[in-house]
Amino acid sequence: MATKSESATYTHGHHASVVRSHSWRTAQNSIAFLLPHLKPDMKILDIGCGPGTITVDVASYVPQGHITGLERAGSILTQARANADAKGVTNIDFVEGDANALSYADGTFDVVFCHQVLQHVGDPVGMLAEMKRVVKRGGIVAAREADYGVFVWYPELPGLKDWQDMYDRVARRNGGEPNAGRMLHAWARKAGFGDVRCSCTMWCYASEEDVKWWSESWVERAVASSFATTAVEHGLATKEDLEGISKAWREWGEDQDAWISIPSAEILCFKE
Repeated sequence: MATKSESATYTHGHHASVVRSHSWRTAQNSIAFLLPHLKPDMKILDIGCGPGTITVDVASYVPQGHITGLERAGSILTQARANADAKGVTNIDFVEGDANALSYADGTFDVVFCHQVLQHVGDPVGMLAEMKRVVKRGGIVAAREADYGVFVWYPELPGLKDWQDMYDRVARRNGGEPNAGRMLHAWARKAGFGDVRCSCTMWCYASEEDVKWWSESWVERAVASSFATTAVEHGLATKEDLEGISKAWREWGEDQDAWISIPSAEILCFKE
């Protein structure tokens, strides 16, 4: 088993605005590419489960099986457990741990997956290799990662381009790779997978409700989350810069034609 620990810093942190955003995620809107491959009796590991909304959903696909949500930031697991309890889900548990050094024996799980995690780690290839270690032969390692360099929005406000550029600088300062999506399949092959199947889907926010939700999230995150703290502490932005970005997200959200697409690459890796 590996002994290394995570070297990168999680860019978003766990400010309330971030957790609200992540709690919107479900199995259906985030890992639909994996769902057809699940069987009722599978044992599954969800890496970087956060508030557990995806994890809890996946539990319903394995009623005779079990799913474990693993999260490095143990504080968020209180909410994850509450989510499971509220829905009466019992074939689930949540544990604190570092996916660079999983405490499980080789071949423990039928499926190991992560969603929007590898972009935030210092050694994504090493983490994929560790995920491969704990999955059974014939099992699946799956991942889905956004690519911040190809987010597209309308109207094309200058302040949002400033946000995109600043996010890239902050994420790289933290040791991550914000354009992970385009590299995901290559990382998997470097981790030792021969059978890597690729796809790409996107979130698209265009309705008044969705635009308002995304806009309000970043209005707050731009000035109050770990993203903002890192930007200021490391001289990547001033508070005035961040306030300008927050204002741009508000302006975008108030435009009746506002629209944004967020593409993510997906991989299914089959262990031979």
